[in-house]
Amino acid sequence: MSSVSTPISKTKQAKNIETGPLTVDELRRIDAYWRACNYLSAGMLYLQKNPLLREPLKAEHIKNRLLGHWGSDPGQSFTWVHLNRLIKKYDLNLIYLSGPGHGAPATLSNCYLEGVYSEVYPDKSDDEEGMQRFMKHFSFPGGIGSHCTPETPGSIHEGGELGYSLSHGFGAAFDNPDLIVAVVVGDGEAETGPLATSWHSNKFLNPVRDGAVLPVLHLNGYKIANPTVLARIPPEELEWMFKGYGWNPYVVEGDDPAVMHQLMAEVAEKCVLEIREIQKKARAAKAGTTLERPRWPMIILRSPKGWTGPKELDGHKVEGFWRAHQIPILDPKTNPAHLKLVEKWLRSYKPEELFDEKGKLIAELKELAPVGRRRITANPHANGGLLRKPLDLPDFREYAVKVENPGQIEVSSTDTLAHFLRDVMRNNMTNFRVFGPDETASNKLQEIYQASKKTWMSKILPEDADGTEIAPDGRVMEMLSEHTLEGWFEGYVLTGRHGFFSSYEAFVHIIDSMFNQHAKWLEKSKLELRWRAPISSINLLITSLVWRQDHNGFTHQDPGFLDVVANKSPHVTRIYLPPDANCLLSVGAHCLRSTNYVNVIVADKALHLQYLDMDSAVRHCTKGIGIWDWASTDAGEEPDVVMACAGDIPTSEALAAVAILRERCTDLKIRFVNVVDLFRLMPETEHPHGLSDSEFDSLFTKDKPVIFNFHAYASLIHKFTYRRTNHDNIHVRGYKEQGNINTPLELAILNQVDRFNLAIDVIDRVPRLQATAAHTKQWLQDQIIDSVNYAHENGIDREEITGWKWPD
Repeated sequence: MSSVSTPISKTKQAKNIETGPLTVDELRRIDAYWRACNYLSAGMLYLQKNPLLREPLKAEHIKNRLLGHWGSDPGQSFTWVHLNRLIKKYDLNLIYLSGPGHGAPATLSNCYLEGVYSEVYPDKSDDEEGMQRFMKHFSFPGGIGSHCTPETPGSIHEGGELGYSLSHGFGAAFDNPDLIVAVVVGDGEAETGPLATSWHSNKFLNPVRDGAVLPVLHLNGYKIANPTVLARIPPEELEWMFKGYGWNPYVVEGDDPAVMHQLMAEVAEKCVLEIREIQKKARAAKAGTTLERPRWPMIILRSPKGWTGPKELDGHKVEGFWRAHQIPILDPKTNPAHLKLVEKWLRSYKPEELFDEKGKLIAELKELAPVGRRRITANPHANGGLLRKPLDLPDFREYAVKVENPGQIEVSSTDTLAHFLRDVMRNNMTNFRVFGPDETASNKLQEIYQASKKTWMSKILPEDADGTEIAPDGRVMEMLSEHTLEGWFEGYVLTGRHGFFSSYEAFVHIIDSMFNQHAKWLEKSKLELRWRAPISSINLLITSLVWRQDHNGFTHQDPGFLDVVANKSPHVTRIYLPPDANCLLSVGAHCLRSTNYVNVIVADKALHLQYLDMDSAVRHCTKGIGIWDWASTDAGEEPDVVMACAGDIPTSEALAAVAILRERCTDLKIRFVNVVDLFRLMPETEHPHGLSDSEFDSLFTKDKPVIFNFHAYASLIHKFTYRRTNHDNIHVRGYKEQGNINTPLELAILNQVDRFNLAIDVIDRVPRLQATAAHTKQWLQDQIIDSVNYAHENGIDREEITGWKWPD
């Protein structure tokens, strides 16, 4: 039984489901092409030899380890062959994203049949020998994984983790007006939070300037060992749900291939024509016409899990059940009866009818695939670096804060950066977007709105004109879902564009796993896949920092994202902690020019003292680490102590500690070292930015105490420096999970990153001060007590703290 329905608002059934838009010959050839896809998908799960079954299947032809997933492959290839038909008929510019977990065999088999795999990997040639290598290579040591890894031509979506396919698809469609992104969403994947939220992306897609996303929700009923939620709710409820999300759902359902081909051909073509009509109408509208949010089409595809595979095994249901999810028959190498079942299954696709004597796909089937760059797996949007153009960047120096003397004026560093980003936006109105979860203004980046408002395709009320800053043609992407934003951002850069993302520090953890997957994608692409051209970096501004979350409390205090980043490959990760606005400008411009990195920039949004003029800031950021002579007292001699710091607020507290020591311990030789590029602390053998041992020793000495005031958790500095000569003398102060509704200084005191505790630490670490500076130490302890008492009584810090400036 098979059925098709148009959107629920029409509820019109096909007049005769036994007929459709395909001629008898078209139906025969499309079904044969689909059988070829399924044959290759099943073959790569099992076969290491005898790829075309030119001889009876034997145990030695079977791989020793059977790894991979079968369940979603037939449905995905079914969708793919119908997309191919429409690409050829309408000359579509279309890419495909595979959402179901470990569903790579479908993409790989289509890539091989299109000829792209053999072009990218010549040893996997379009013949019997190449097919044998192709099948063996899958889920095999030295080969490729079972999901759409970076090695998969045509893919921009890492399938190792579920939930991001749809947001990646929308990111690819933004500012690509001629592109259609077909996204097959697995019904298991559809249960994830990120995927559920990303259905709302249709409220941000502008039909005038953007492309289109065609979601195909693949309901095959089961996950690894459980039914899926969306496959078990009543069909009407499912359609209502998507209607409520703002989609036009079309249903294709059944298990009879002939009927299903006709239904899918009808629905897929209807969706493409509907997309074109939406775009045509919007693009033809007169200037000033209110642009309404369209209801984009989507497809709900119900087909059996493991469709066309074994119906049952030893009395247990397989096709249409969770047992078809991975390897349907697990032991053909040791079980002769099961070996015969595998052979029967593979031969059911009739490979002798599909491939010629050399092992090539026969000509009449080869003709069904698009050609050249219209082949899905050869589309340059899936290798976005081929399309990437560098940003037209204004000179960041023109936005400099005028600093005549260090530590005398206060400025919001992120507000300064926002003026630069505003003009970056103005210069790049078709390939640059800014992303943030409803916090662009909160993070002091609101100046960007002068170049572009926030994208908004839903209803706009009159009162929104008073500060809401939303418009259909906006380029600032705001939605209170970090998952969706990061997915958009990744899809945008993976298809050749540029972006910038800001987030509250405590909640950037929401995208930990997404960052992990993208970093892995970059590492593979950069180090192993020369055919993947470099893409723009992911630039993450981490702001609203732990040390200024005194008003939000303990829940908003977590600087641990840096630890996550530090665990990834040194070839693709960078961490910058600019101490002031001019350094942030220098770092920001550098990151926007870079490719194939995840750049993490840590900079607070509040008012902070400024230290370096622009020339000094550029030199300091270029080095990534350096001595601030104006804050030091060692005058080129060996210091008694090194005061080091990384981060804007730790820097200000470290400077305040130095000022106290300079006044009260006048003969103390202090060296002040500031770190911008955190990876400079690592050995050069461990990170490309790392310092050599001699460079590190020159800065930090071989045997003198180092008091290191760090923005995040202290253990990260120890991790980076544990091999250094002087590591035993490096004493790090960082966040200790202490805090609540505190004043800024009280929060610093609780975690011992404040000026008073730092000065005490110096006294305790420099032997001669332990006796001579006893009075100073007692005064410092009194200051801590007085500061906490004052905060508890008055709710603010003392004026001598809030108004402190570096002494001239």
